[in-house]
Amino acid sequence: MKTPVLYIVIPCYNEQEVLPVTSPLFLQKLEHLIEKGRVAPESRVVFVNDGSKDDTWAIIQGLAAQNEHFEGVCLSRNRGHQNALLGGLMTVKDKCDITISIDCDGQDDINAMDEMVEQYWQGCEVVYGVRSKRDTDTFFKRFTAEGFYKVMNWMGAQVVFNHADYRLLSSRVLREFANFKEVNIFLRGMVPLVGFKSTSVYYERAERMAGESHYPLKKMLALAFDGITSLSVKPIRLITGFGFLVSVVSFIGVLWAVVRAIMGATVAGWASTTAIVCFMGGIQLLCLGVIGEYIGKIYMETKARPRYIIGETTFEETGE
Repeated sequence: MKTPVLYIVIPCYNEQEVLPVTSPLFLQKLEHLIEKGRVAPESRVVFVNDGSKDDTWAIIQGLAAQNEHFEGVCLSRNRGHQNALLGGLMTVKDKCDITISIDCDGQDDINAMDEMVEQYWQGCEVVYGVRSKRDTDTFFKRFTAEGFYKVMNWMGAQVVFNHADYRLLSSRVLREFANFKEVNIFLRGMVPLVGFKSTSVYYERAERMAGESHYPLKKMLALAFDGITSLSVKPIRLITGFGFLVSVVSFIGVLWAVVRAIMGATVAGWASTTAIVCFMGGIQLLCLGVIGEYIGKIYMETKARPRYIIGETTFEETGE
């Protein structure tokens, strides 16, 4: 096997505070892998600017001008973490043999890259970076995060437990992944669908090195719901089953009411009637909301709008 060309793909959004801290660490790790002969000298660190409003892109351009191992890709506007990461991967898929995607904040252990590359040398084309424990998380975040993975798997989405978007992918996997054309994407659930030999590398996650997290609870819940509705139809099946159960109970209630009326034992009561009406109304609105979410996704898919648009890159500036 020839020495692979590695591109480390790092999505960035308003990361002007953390980039000067973590970029030297990524470069140091890449140079270490090159010196060991595990990756080729043509390997690069590629930052993907997701329409940042601060000086993130200017910093990336400066890094690319200072060192040939740094490159940058800038989206035309903010498209979200998943689309930014996908845009970076699709941009470099024909330039390299393997990619490693990782967040910019320095929380994921970059030393796990050594084992990822070794697993590639052993024949694995997908290597997942998996958190070994969540001691740095609060109880609430740990409970909700682990619950998220369990719910995802229960809903039928194939996700690796405690794996986010820290992973190695071969160019072969990326070429096949390019055939996935859906607009609503959830990468950690889509990658397992490609197949090929895979394994996991375990690491401990640290605190963010600088700046503030761009993934509050609201965005995490939105990502979870997008993941479920993009990869599974089980919520609709649950609605169908629940609707059938309620229909059976309602039919029994109707029979009971008819029998009581015939026997002349009916008792007027507004409280019970109001409670039933409110309950059924709430259930119907909830079900309509879930169905509407799927219809909305179908609407977006039929438009087939681009998932991202590359505004500019530093590849052209360096002649690559």
